[in-house]
Amino acid sequence: MPYILILYYSRNGATKQMASCIARGVELQGTLEARLRTVPSVAPTTTITTPAVPEHDAPYATLEDLKNCAGLALGSPTRFGNMATPLKYFIEQTSGLWMAGSLVNKPAAVFSSTASLHGGQETTLLSMMLPLFHLGFIILGLPYTEPDLIKTTTGGTPYGATHHAGTDSKNPISQEEQRLCLALGKRLADIAGRLL
Repeated sequence: MPYILILYYSRNGATKQMASCIARGVELQGTLEARLRTVPSVAPTTTITTPAVPEHDAPYATLEDLKNCAGLALGSPTRFGNMATPLKYFIEQTSGLWMAGSLVNKPAAVFSSTASLHGGQETTLLSMMLPLFHLGFIILGLPYTEPDLIKTTTGGTPYGATHHAGTDSKNPISQEEQRLCLALGKRLADIAGRLL
């Protein structure tokens, strides 16, 4: 069955929760499966020992997961207004897919979580879009026909779904944020289904 790859890195759980909401949106659309995948942390040493499958998370993504997807939702916490290093490291391994044109004309969307309300949510989303443009993805955002974009006092942008986790990362995903994640998943699945 064709699938949307929901690829994320989450340190404190908020981005993982958003990924799950986006997955529900994909599956509510009804034509594609949602495949949740994460990436391992990057250590400052040359040797890393990690389990082959994370204990409490989605399996680690492979380049085959990316190559064979019908669409991509890419999610990261903010790191000084940029995507987290583990996610960037994974993307930097995709040059073979780039050279082969394997990802051209597939739809993609981005999502992010941050500790502070003005902690670089939108610049993080934009930083994730840049390599996706190079890889040939068609970037999707959230249109203003989603009423929560106007009403939200937490997260949510036309560039993608966002969440304000709070400085202790304990803010629950608000109802508006949840609905925007669902809408992003549905939109991504709808466009991917039309392009198949």
